[in-house]
Amino acid sequence: MSTQPTGAPAHSAGAPASVELRGITKRYGSIVACDDVSLSVSRGEIHGLLGQNGAGKSTLVKILIGLAQRDAGEILLDGRSVEIPDPLAASTLGIAMVHQHFSLVNELSVWENVTLGEVGRPDAQRTRELVRSIGARYGLDVDPDARVEDLSTGERQRVEIIKCLRRDPSLLILDEPTSVLTLAESRELFTVLRRVAQDEGKTVILISHKLDEILTATDHVTIMRSGRVVAQRVTAETDERELAREMVGRELSKWVAASALGDLDALVDPSLSSDPAMLAPVEPIHEDEFPFRLRITDAYASRDGRPLLQGLSLDLRAGEILGLAGVEGNGQQALGDLLSSLIELDSGTVEMDDVVLPTGKPGAMHRAGIGVIPEDRHQSGCVLDMSVAENLVMSTVGSVARRGFVSRKAIRANAERLIEQFEISTPSPDTPMRQLSGGNQQKVVLARELSLNPKVLVAAYPTRGLDVGAIEYMTERLHDAANSGIAVLLISTELEEILTLSHHIAVIHRGAIVGQMRRVDVDAERLGLMMGGQEA
Repeated sequence: MSTQPTGAPAHSAGAPASVELRGITKRYGSIVACDDVSLSVSRGEIHGLLGQNGAGKSTLVKILIGLAQRDAGEILLDGRSVEIPDPLAASTLGIAMVHQHFSLVNELSVWENVTLGEVGRPDAQRTRELVRSIGARYGLDVDPDARVEDLSTGERQRVEIIKCLRRDPSLLILDEPTSVLTLAESRELFTVLRRVAQDEGKTVILISHKLDEILTATDHVTIMRSGRVVAQRVTAETDERELAREMVGRELSKWVAASALGDLDALVDPSLSSDPAMLAPVEPIHEDEFPFRLRITDAYASRDGRPLLQGLSLDLRAGEILGLAGVEGNGQQALGDLLSSLIELDSGTVEMDDVVLPTGKPGAMHRAGIGVIPEDRHQSGCVLDMSVAENLVMSTVGSVARRGFVSRKAIRANAERLIEQFEISTPSPDTPMRQLSGGNQQKVVLARELSLNPKVLVAAYPTRGLDVGAIEYMTERLHDAANSGIAVLLISTELEEILTLSHHIAVIHRGAIVGQMRRVDVDAERLGLMMGGQEA
């Protein structure tokens, strides 16, 4: 396998370097976020920037787009040394970025969002034509008059890219662009990126922690760890296991190797893998030894006349991981909301240990023993401006109260115990949540829910947006939870994740369960048909 020495530029032979970074160093106090980082990207190339959260990727990109200033090193564009003091300078130099979290105004139309930040009165007709023109040119079709709040996640991603491409940048940077996209939308995006790079001769830097994306979409990849470049590879000459090993500095466990790195075809048929044992399915539990814990029967729910659940029935046993597969937007959020006491059923029942639970009554599901890792940890899983310690007791404030007053000493003692038990990396229990990496924020949510000794744990998209190391941690913890007797409902659109962890798989479509199968009996064609709403 061809490799290049750490820190050496990697780009196509004979092609001019569109952007070159030499010895970039950035310190924040005693922390070295980027340590002598060098890389080179050619025009017409898609270059992957791979690394765990905290590896230095974001800092490096902030320096490129003018949001941070380097302490040492040099930036060259087309061979010319440049300074990038602010984002306006970056834009003038032809650098644009699509951020991980959308910066759109939901109440405005597509064309109005595209004009945000421009000086002077916007030309509505000209902007509409520009949106249509870019859409036709790059395969990013979207109605310029549509309100952003009415668009799908994939369509919103298109708007973000159009906002960047309207300025005709020479360097386009994308930060975790598929973290909220379906598989089909992700593939569509990569087709667009290839068109941008090859047909238009632009330079693309793709930041991701998903190894399959890097291998599918990029020409070269730079791997960072602890602020340094640890390897640079020609993408076609490497594989998932090598990239993962470079990312984390060691071999990965079975769980993350199978779910985060595994080939979907090999997960369905392990004989297709060079390491079949690594991808072997979880053995089914002995059902006669494990009672039904949670039972949902003929559940119907609606909001403002719009159906959310349409006769959904689901049984979950103690010690079982039941993977809920389906295309996003088919009732997964409503099911999570139901088990979080956020919606009331129009009809149907939810039972825990044969006891019917009230729905839509605040705290009822929680008191019955249902813990929830919500799909959006920022929106409903934690409070970013509160400390780690405060977030760890949000669900059980009474446990740290003494004579009617909250005990700061008890809050801190609880936090110190859980931080150690769940290996949460934080400067202190008093650190605001927003200063933690995504993986550590998710550890806080998991620690809080598991510390309550739930009977059922609902894990909705538990590894979304996490790097490979955090994915490894989460999958092992979910497996351990099931082994301890907790019934786990795993909601995910990542089939690799479901196929790795689940004992059974249920498929949801338009608010109802359309089929179930044991993991050991899974058939890819049948699973696909059910996800499309067809009985198989």
